[in-house]
Amino acid sequence: MEQHHKREVDKDLVEKLIQIRRVSKVVKGGRRFGFAALVVSGDGQGRVGFGSGKAKEVPEAIRKASEEAKKTWVRIPLREGRTIHHDVKAKFSSSTVILRSASKGTGIISGGPSRAIFESLGISDIVSKAIGTKNPHNIVKSTMKALQSINTPKSVSARRGIDMNDVINKREN
Repeated sequence: MEQHHKREVDKDLVEKLIQIRRVSKVVKGGRRFGFAALVVSGDGQGRVGFGSGKAKEVPEAIRKASEEAKKTWVRIPLREGRTIHHDVKAKFSSSTVILRSASKGTGIISGGPSRAIFESLGISDIVSKAIGTKNPHNIVKSTMKALQSINTPKSVSARRGIDMNDVINKREN
């Protein structure tokens, strides 16, 4: 049961509900039902985080998940504020995600949880593919892992001790 609800809490905060599911706990008298929510939040300018929450009622589970998402925000370097600097691949558990930078006007070519992350991050042009399990939690974690492994040309040139133009020219060849 995947849903994508966009909630504007603050004017610059973008929250997306990725999944809400009913969970149960077996007790002596039968089953106790609760709800688990998975939420992604971002500022639309390069910061994003995700969180999960459980509660007896849906709104409380979503509130807990969104609070955790705000606490886990990380900054992701974007190229021209619309795409990523280079192609990247990451794996979490049995979920693998491949992210590719795209030219202007491509849009977000992605499905499911990854799309919600890109929209709340502020990425407008990207291509992504999820391989392996389609478990939303694992896809979110592998997408975040991939985004956190992105390097800017500036950081690469500083690490290698070469001019930044050399790094950019090598990428375009």
